Amino acid sequence: MKLVFFDIECACVHKTYAKICAFGYVVCDENFNIVEKEDILVNPKGRFELTDRKGEKGIVLPYEYEDFKKHPPFKAVYPRIKELLEDKDSYVLGHAVLNDVKYLNLETRRFHLPSFEFSFSDSQLLFMAHVDDFSRQFGLEYIAGALGVEFTPHRAADDAYATMRITEAMCKAHGCTFPELLEKLNVRPGKISSYQISRPVSKGFKRYNAGKKAAKEERSRRRVEFYNNLTRKRVNRNGGALAGKVVTFSRAIEDEIELSIPLVDRIYALGGRYAQKLDKCNLYVADEGDATARTQSAAARGIKTVPTDEFRGMLDG
Repeated sequence: MKLVFFDIECACVHKTYAKICAFGYVVCDENFNIVEKEDILVNPKGRFELTDRKGEKGIVLPYEYEDFKKHPPFKAVYPRIKELLEDKDSYVLGHAVLNDVKYLNLETRRFHLPSFEFSFSDSQLLFMAHVDDFSRQFGLEYIAGALGVEFTPHRAADDAYATMRITEAMCKAHGCTFPELLEKLNVRPGKISSYQISRPVSKGFKRYNAGKKAAKEERSRRRVEFYNNLTRKRVNRNGGALAGKVVTFSRAIEDEIELSIPLVDRIYALGGRYAQKLDKCNLYVADEGDATARTQSAAARGIKTVPTDEFRGMLDG
């Protein structure tokens, strides 16, 4: 059994093309002894546009850009890359690898080449399952720093090397081989075939997404219940301590309907009103330490803000 770790750098990436300029890889045995490590530089046949979609946050590749013109285009190195990734005795891995597989797919289409045909695993997804945290995507530099792996970011072969080392660290932590790691962490590889790509799948990630969906649906249900209750309210024209006050809550308070609905009842009983929008209110209620955009907007508008406990005291008084 061999393990093939790879990483790709592109001169530019768009929806319909990705001009690869470097394909770095590391081949090791099942004990993570390196057999081969290399950067395959590619002439991207185009200019470098190393920015995000907004034209910002450009990365700097650790290469001399003029050197790329001295190397062959993707079509010339394609057979070598295809042989490497389609070796039936190898497991193929990358970090956030789905993007790299998409780049390969786009380049084969650009040069009218046959599709790649191989399965692949993602060290990022494996690490998320390893630490049981699917709430964020862990970058290669973050994980490498946490595990003490030194490398040069964005040098393709070094990124592949770092991916190998963090995979090795996870195998050691679980006391198992790489195939056993996939089973222990309940991760299934992705696949590319006939230009169609399926992503790697984790049972833990599925559970996390299901939980997020359920929580979102519950928030939606609570919000509907809160506003349905609100539409039934009528201002107490006899006046009261809150006459002339128009109150708005933070979203967190609104969603806690066991608290918010009785508070709204009390506001109307005391002659006040409740507004859904900030520009309609003159009193804003939020928990201490609330730094959400809604609360910040209330402060920026100069709306008087009171903590929840203080507001409840006002109602009781």
